[in-house]
Amino acid sequence: MTADSTATPTTGSRPAPPGDPTAGQGYRSPLLAAAGAVPATAPDLGVADHYGDPLREQRDAGRGAAVVDRSHRGVIRVTGPDRLSWLHSITSQHLDALPAMRGSEALVLSPHGHVEHHMVIADDGTATWLDVEPGTSPALLAYLESMRFLLRVEPVDVGADHAVVSVIGPDAVQVVTGALGSLDHPLALFRGRPTQDTTVGDDDPLARGPYPLARPTAVPAGTPGEERPDSAGTLVRGMPYGVDLLVAHAELAGTVERLRSAGATLAGVGAFEALRVAARRPRLGSDTDHRTIPHEVGWLSTAVHLDKGCYRGQETVARVHNLGRPPRRMVLLHLDGTTVTRGAPVSAGGRTVGFVGTSAVHAELGPVALAIIKRTVADDAPLVVLDPEEGEVAASIDPAGGPAQPTRPAGRLAR
Repeated sequence: MTADSTATPTTGSRPAPPGDPTAGQGYRSPLLAAAGAVPATAPDLGVADHYGDPLREQRDAGRGAAVVDRSHRGVIRVTGPDRLSWLHSITSQHLDALPAMRGSEALVLSPHGHVEHHMVIADDGTATWLDVEPGTSPALLAYLESMRFLLRVEPVDVGADHAVVSVIGPDAVQVVTGALGSLDHPLALFRGRPTQDTTVGDDDPLARGPYPLARPTAVPAGTPGEERPDSAGTLVRGMPYGVDLLVAHAELAGTVERLRSAGATLAGVGAFEALRVAARRPRLGSDTDHRTIPHEVGWLSTAVHLDKGCYRGQETVARVHNLGRPPRRMVLLHLDGTTVTRGAPVSAGGRTVGFVGTSAVHAELGPVALAIIKRTVADDAPLVVLDPEEGEVAASIDPAGGPAQPTRPAGRLAR
C-alpha cells in the first residue's frame, strides 16, 4: 500500500451492516480461481472459505505459515497533518502520540457506549490506514466526513485499489521476508494482548502502538527475466496471529504467489475464522450486536485506552469499567457434534441467556463458537443452543474463561 495512492471516496446507497448477506456482494477475489476454491458465505462473500481441505489448512497454519485472502475488507486512508490528533478525538484509542510505522486498534462508539465500528490501524508517517469489516467502510467514511470541521484531514475510501492479505502461523515473518525481501524495521510479532498497567508517558503499549510496521527494502532475486510485482509500496504489520500485508489490488495475486513460493500454504478465510474463535478474538457484526459495549468482548484491552476521555461513549466506558460489572460477557463454547447458526439463542435452565456469534470446526477442539451471554451465567452451567436447523445442541463454556480485562481504573487523563 502506497502513501501517495489516490482514489475517489465511495458514495452510493446505504451500506450493508457487518454480517448482512449483501456485504461484499459485488466483489470477487482473483484467488477464487485457485484450484479447489470454495466461495465463503456472508460476511465473507467474495473470497474463498477454503481450498479443498479446511482442517489441513488450519494445521498448516499452526505449524508453519499460511496465506489468507482477506481482500474483501474495507480500507480507508486518512492523510493530513491533523490526522492522528483528529482520530484520537473521535475514537476510543490514544492516537495523538502514535509513532510513525506503528499500528493499533480503535472503536467508534455511540453516545451510550455501544460499538459502532472497529478498525485496525497502520500509520506510515504520511497516512493512516484503517482496515475494517466488509461493507462498513461507506458508513465509517460518512461518519469521518461529518467530523472533519476545519481540520487538515482527508479521509478517502481506497478499498477498490488496496487489499489486506494475512500470513498466519509461527513462520509468518520468515515467509514474508523470503517473499518480499528484507524489511526496513524489525517485525517482532506482538503475542498476547496489550496491557494498560502503565499510563501515557510511561512505556505505554497502546499509546505507542502495539503492532509494528515495516516496508520491504529489497526484492529477492528470482529467475532471470521473471516479472515480479513491485513490493516496495507494501505495508507490513505484525499482529498477534502473524502478519498483515496491505497491498495494491493489482498486485494481490502476484503477492500471494510469491508468499507460496517462499513456503506459505494457501488457506481460506474459514481457517482464519476457526483460529480466531479459538483465540477468543471478537469480530464486529459476527460476535456483536447493537447493544455490545467494549468490556463484553475484550476490546477494552486492545482498542480502548483508559487514560483518555472526551470521546463519544467515554462515560459508559469509564463507568462500567470502574464498577466492574458489564451486563454480558463473551465466552468460548464447545458444541456437541455440530456447528450452529450465527445468532442462534443460547439457553440455560430453559431461559434465554445470550446468542451465538461465529461458529466453526476447529482442527483440534472440534465444533466451537463464540457467544455473548449474561454475566451471571456460571461457567459450569449446562447450556443449550437452539439452532433453527439442528435443533437443540448441547454446549459448555470453555473453562479457560474470556479475555483478560485491565485492572486499573479508567479516566486518569482528561484528553
